[in-house]
Amino acid sequence: MFLVLSADQLSKFWILYGLDLPEKGSVYVLPFLNFSMVWNHAVTFGLLGGVAGPFVFSAVALAVVCGLLVWMFKTSSRLIAVCVGAIIGGAIGNVIDRLRYGAVVDFLHAHAFGHSWYVFNIADSAIVCAVGVLLLHNMRAGNKPQAT
Repeated sequence: MFLVLSADQLSKFWILYGLDLPEKGSVYVLPFLNFSMVWNHAVTFGLLGGVAGPFVFSAVALAVVCGLLVWMFKTSSRLIAVCVGAIIGGAIGNVIDRLRYGAVVDFLHAHAFGHSWYVFNIADSAIVCAVGVLLLHNMRAGNKPQAT
């Protein structure tokens, strides 16, 4: 949780104040990766933006984080605890952005072979990867009862 949160916030601080990406707009990093400045005022894929958005989405995210904390501390599985912790760290990182800037700082722009993906950040990556691992873990477990 703290590793993801720290990596997310430190990377955003560097992007904003070290690299000064808002001024530059986009910076080439690798043939398949640019740093491209995007202020995401809405939710996933730009949905449901608005004036009250940062506060409403932050409140909902923090309520979900509370439920996830209960799950994380009750599970006997280290893998599940790490994944849930990564989701919590990512969610808190994006909440901090919403409350601090009114929008989430997105800057990782992956592209290859003429395809371009959404611009995202470390928090988003941690959430997506952790949910993916949880889904794979659950599919692999099949119908076996899971410890909570």
